[in-house]
Amino acid sequence: MLAVVVMALSTAGCGTFMARSIARAPNRYSSWFAPHAPVTLAFSPKLLTNFVAHYVAVGPPAAQLCYRIIEPADYHLEISSTNWWEHRQKQYEFGFKASLPGQSNLWTASPRGTVLLLHGYGVAQFSMVPWAFRLAEAGWCCVLVDLRGHGKSTGRQIYFGIKETQDMSQLLDILARDKKLAGPVAAVGESYGAVLALRWKAVEPRVCSVVAIAPYASLSNTVMNIRQQYAGWVPKVMAKAGLKQLPAILHVPARELDTTTVMTRTPVKALFVAGGEDKITPVKEVEYLRSLASPGSELIVVPDATHEALTYYFSELAPSVLTWLAGDKK
Repeated sequence: MLAVVVMALSTAGCGTFMARSIARAPNRYSSWFAPHAPVTLAFSPKLLTNFVAHYVAVGPPAAQLCYRIIEPADYHLEISSTNWWEHRQKQYEFGFKASLPGQSNLWTASPRGTVLLLHGYGVAQFSMVPWAFRLAEAGWCCVLVDLRGHGKSTGRQIYFGIKETQDMSQLLDILARDKKLAGPVAAVGESYGAVLALRWKAVEPRVCSVVAIAPYASLSNTVMNIRQQYAGWVPKVMAKAGLKQLPAILHVPARELDTTTVMTRTPVKALFVAGGEDKITPVKEVEYLRSLASPGSELIVVPDATHEALTYYFSELAPSVLTWLAGDKK
């Protein structure tokens, strides 16, 4: 740890070290490095492991993505939630139960379409499992994927959606090859995954619908908000130095790291979701992205939801998400 601090504080290497740290694949960090999670998902590991893990090679840069397919069926999904205060921070627990194997329903043999579920930074496909079962019950074939550098997928660093759009299109190619791709195609993402969904729709004509839950407008603002919430021990000057060097590390212009650039250049239609108590991607940022989106886009604000908990406000979100996926075909 001392060696890391010395390296980070050196005048010459501070920015480069921090930039490489920001871009480093989250699954290459030791587990002790992760902050305490204010949200707990309580469900049996069988909800995930009962479905075969598949792998697909993507790139460049070369990586291997892990994904699972949840077919349409009746899983008798049950959802519960509770919250409490601990050390002046609101804590949440969301519980999910489902019956496996699922019983065939109206859409099992003929899905309404395919939804790719894109998780947030630092987590993996498990974080979108509840949505996979909820949407599968409504007739959608759901694909859970560990994004590059997350979960069981490989990749030494991440690209904040710039390279990952190609990864997702290559995954679509494989699904189509294996006759596992039923149209129309939709993407539902949270936070980092929401930004990827918006970027992907801008370059992939096969994506018809997007649901973006708590997407960020400015990467640098979001990183600084995360530092304040979870890593206050990192000096602000170091974080800013890293963000300044990040474009050079990723070999892209600085403006390309912001979602606003993508939405200004290629506006897309999407359902946006924001949390009233979100301190990572505040409502005003999501509202701004909505203002840049194509006509017909919509915005839902859940007043008491934090960034981490917003995705699991099913009673508030599920009806609108299902309506959006069923009705938005352009």
